[in-house]
Amino acid sequence: MHSPLTLHCADLLCEIKPELGGCIAGLWLRDVPVLRSTHAPALHSVRQSASYPLVPFSNRVGHACLQWAGTDHPLVRNCEPEPHAIHGVGWERPWTVLESSATLALLSYEHKADAAWPFDFDTSQAFKLEPGALELSLSITNQSVVSAPVGLGWHPYFVKRADSRIRFDATGRWDMGEDMLPTGRRASTGLQADCATLTVDHCFDGWSGVLHLQDAVLHTRVASSLSRLVVYTAPGRDSIAIEPVSHVNNAFNRLTHTDATAQELGVCILQPGQTFSCDMRIEVERV
Repeated sequence: MHSPLTLHCADLLCEIKPELGGCIAGLWLRDVPVLRSTHAPALHSVRQSASYPLVPFSNRVGHACLQWAGTDHPLVRNCEPEPHAIHGVGWERPWTVLESSATLALLSYEHKADAAWPFDFDTSQAFKLEPGALELSLSITNQSVVSAPVGLGWHPYFVKRADSRIRFDATGRWDMGEDMLPTGRRASTGLQADCATLTVDHCFDGWSGVLHLQDAVLHTRVASSLSRLVVYTAPGRDSIAIEPVSHVNNAFNRLTHTDATAQELGVCILQPGQTFSCDMRIEVERV
């Protein structure tokens, strides 16, 4: 069992809880929370954390059944009462600390095929704090003897203050059905909206890789090598989930049952021994 890790650089403080899904417990600029934040010793549920990794997939695998290479792989329903498998397995497992310092942490998790995911993989995530920014990276290597679908991403919850505004460019948006699975894609230019009145739960693709969130206290810039973005909030919520991800919701099963290509859906198919990596950067400053 690892103790929480504390990174500190200039005015930024980041607390990480490796044993709790390798999650970020909190991120603060001085005393102002950038993400929904709890000091690590008081955090007991990853679902209440500031951010957690999405590996080996993001969002949902429909009806907790991965349909891949002509085989049905039943998965664990890990968010009852929903019938789906959600957000992969990394956020539910303890991670090992490989390296840590005042400004850097490197964590790893080794997965052996089980009821939650039928393929072996290794994954690592790095956290680097510098003045005004948190740099994150995430990698996965297929350790199975067969090819496997993978996806990566992050699930940070940003503080939504009364005058928060979000702005980013995209080319498409996937609409959601009542079953929380995507029904189809429509053209979209992204979002430019007041978060207080915003109701959104969509995956956007053709994301430019840059997003701005600003209120009277902070200006936050999110940048990523990934080109898809899940955004979720509603007027009654005090946070906004802004999730850079590699693939569309339920992408693995859509690849099997629709004419969409792996490239269109963002599905990464790794051969044995191959690795997929991505990064995200959170820059923050006082207004």
